[in-house]
Amino acid sequence: MGDEVAVVFVDWVEYLLKEKLWGGEDPLFPATAIAVGENQRFEVVGLDRKRWSNATPIRTIFRQAFEGAGLSYFNPHSLRKTLAQLGEQTCKTPEEFKAWSQNRGMKES
Repeated sequence: MGDEVAVVFVDWVEYLLKEKLWGGEDPLFPATAIAVGENQRFEVVGLDRKRWSNATPIRTIFRQAFEGAGLSYFNPHSLRKTLAQLGEQTCKTPEEFKAWSQNRGMKES
């Protein structure tokens, strides 16, 4: 996927493990933690150990990131498809592809 992507990903995982004390059962991309703030309004207070209940927040994050980078929007599912195709080209055995799929949190198709 490229060295730059790998560096960002590894940094994120290290942050979750070392700073947030995440474990193997915690989500890799957790939901946003929301609480009532000083002004009696809901506000973001960090990360929650829960998974997203639906894909809407993730789509919003993707849209903002793509726009911020000056790129056309691609939804999260298109990234999953791209990673699946990369795995098909990269993995040499069915076992490698199964591990690739499991590490993406997906079933093989």
